[in-house]
Amino acid sequence: MIRILLLILIVFALAAGFVWLADNPGEIAVTVAGYEVRTTLMALAIAVLLVVLVLLVASALIRLLIRAPFAMRRQNRDRRRELGQQALAKGLIAAAAGDAALAAHYAAELRHYARGEPTTLFLTAEAARLSGDPMGARATYETMVARADTRLLGLRGLFLEAQTRGDTVAARSFAEEGFREKPGIAWAANALLESQAADGEWAAALTTLSTLTAAGTIDGPRGRRLKAILLTARAEQLEASDPEAARDLAVEAHQLEPELVPTAVLASRVLSRLGDAKKAGRIIEATWRIEPHPELAAAYMSIRPGESGRDRLRRMRALVKIRANHLEGQLALARAAIEAQHWDTARAELQSVVNAHPSERAYLMMAEIEEGEHRDIGRARDWLSRAVRAPRDPAWMADGFVFDHWEPVSPISSRIDAFEWKVPAERHVGEDDRRLPAPPGPSTDLADPMLAPFPPEAAPPSPAPGRAIAPLPGRALFPVVNVEPSMPPEPEPEPLPPDEPDETAPALATIVATAVPSGPTPAEASSEPAAGNGSDAFAAGHQPDDPGPSETEQAVPPPPETPRPRRKFRLFP
Repeated sequence: MIRILLLILIVFALAAGFVWLADNPGEIAVTVAGYEVRTTLMALAIAVLLVVLVLLVASALIRLLIRAPFAMRRQNRDRRRELGQQALAKGLIAAAAGDAALAAHYAAELRHYARGEPTTLFLTAEAARLSGDPMGARATYETMVARADTRLLGLRGLFLEAQTRGDTVAARSFAEEGFREKPGIAWAANALLESQAADGEWAAALTTLSTLTAAGTIDGPRGRRLKAILLTARAEQLEASDPEAARDLAVEAHQLEPELVPTAVLASRVLSRLGDAKKAGRIIEATWRIEPHPELAAAYMSIRPGESGRDRLRRMRALVKIRANHLEGQLALARAAIEAQHWDTARAELQSVVNAHPSERAYLMMAEIEEGEHRDIGRARDWLSRAVRAPRDPAWMADGFVFDHWEPVSPISSRIDAFEWKVPAERHVGEDDRRLPAPPGPSTDLADPMLAPFPPEAAPPSPAPGRAIAPLPGRALFPVVNVEPSMPPEPEPEPLPPDEPDETAPALATIVATAVPSGPTPAEASSEPAAGNGSDAFAAGHQPDDPGPSETEQAVPPPPETPRPRRKFRLFP
């Protein structure tokens, strides 16, 4: 806008000047070497203006001729830069898409247009890596490490290449070098932290974590949780050799992350070992208030070694009151009652659990009650069969695998804080499991005979060999699997010569026909009185004076029985 105004002012001034010269004509005389030149003032002004224009045009042409080579060189450079940028963009897209051939093509084109550029080195290394040329990729990364502007990029490439070939020592070396080059860089710090934790160097890992937290690479809540985990691991390492230092570390970790169950369990164990059972109980209670856990209950029961089962049960009642009507509280109280042999209390706690939230642990504890209180192996086996098909209980899981205890680092991926307390995936039923009959599910009726205790005057009788046991009043008999005797096969009779008739066929048919019982129905059998001479209850359906099969039945042999498949009992699929 200002330039336009200046141009207008200049044109206006020239026009005004020419108008003034036109209104005031005059003559100018110039004498040079005896020659006199006379002209008007207007003509002289026009001549001066033309000379100025010619000089300007001539200077512009001279400047253009002088700058032409440089301009052509700059234009060629700009064109090559533009083509290189296009090759770089297409090469990165091809590398991201996994097209190794196209990435290598554009990498070669980029080297033609922009050799020695950092982006050229990066695309060349990526193309070599995708093409399955680790040596070429490694050589390019080493070239990048030698340059100041691409040193970190080359170290990261070498680190990833070492991880790919499984060289953990080289990967850690590159991560340490990158961390020294720039402590706040995320990939080097995280890799170094995980490597130190996987090797059990908890003190060095805590130092690295402090650097990451100070640099802002890890936010506050995540940093506190990782620090609590590393402190817990360090306390476990020192628990046997220096229990007082382990106590301080565990208590500090519990203060940072009160909901971390392994930290609370470790702190209570060390405090109990040092004789501070009161503080150990407060730590367990604080974590139990946030989220009840079976390991917390187990640690709370063992705070005072040598304590009686009655005292443990009383303490467990106090812990359960903190989070009343919680599933873990009911199971913990049932466990304490089983150890104290308070069978009625344990059965009452498990009764509501089995009806509302059936699980493996509840069924296994019911089996333990049946075996411990009455030595009833049959009822215990039935609870075990229910546990096979019951929903699974939560467990410590990391990277898709189930573990029996918590660890600070995953043994699968070496990742810190990888363990989670959650329900594993449901089991896959195998061929043998599909042949088993489905166990009866949890009864919603509180009068479930399996949940009912034994009458005080009736103990479970032990069956004698070859005799049946009549069901007790108010109880149901459950089938016992895998109790069929394995009888050796009878030898087959030798075939007779073809010219002699088989005289043993009618006799064998008679024996088989008489061996098959044709007794009354179960209702009729139950109404008939049992034999007074102590005969087998399984033969109660046969008449004592059965005349045997008729002649027609003797002539026609019965069809062979199809052997029943043996039923197997499997505790786990």
